[in-house]
Amino acid sequence: MQKNQTLHAQQPAPAPRFAADAMLGRLATWLRLLGYDTFYQRDIEDSDLADIARREGRILLTRDVQLTKRRGLRTLLIESDDVWEQLRQVVRTYHLRRSPEQARCPRCNTPLHPLSRTAAQARVPEYVWRTRQTFRECPTCQRVFWRGTHIDDIEARFAALFQEEEKPPDG
Repeated sequence: MQKNQTLHAQQPAPAPRFAADAMLGRLATWLRLLGYDTFYQRDIEDSDLADIARREGRILLTRDVQLTKRRGLRTLLIESDDVWEQLRQVVRTYHLRRSPEQARCPRCNTPLHPLSRTAAQARVPEYVWRTRQTFRECPTCQRVFWRGTHIDDIEARFAALFQEEEKPPDG
């Protein structure tokens, strides 16, 4: 019996899944890039969004105080208008870590799959195909992704965000 309890205790908790209200589209994109399943639909009624969050066990991220008062929902009231402050709040609250191997499509939230270099050749600009070795694709919307020059800026922002989270509090 103790072995089963030990095995069960060693399994990591499932990653949180989110639903973002209409005011948090940019936050949803960044959470997806971090590897977190984040439902977002721009033109959805609050009641429909709440139903999806309840049914799918998602944490509802919202700027709307009224949405936080709905029964049966786990919510986080996002305090800032700034997307990086919003991301910082979610990372701190839920102790998130980056999961680049679990990256999701920033547009449709589908997990990205590896794409062979050969298959990417006809789908990316010639220069990209010649200078990049690794590609991923979204099986839902068919977009192809590669490590472009903008990724260094994104990586630096993520590194700063997570380094900040690992600093011990002043005491």
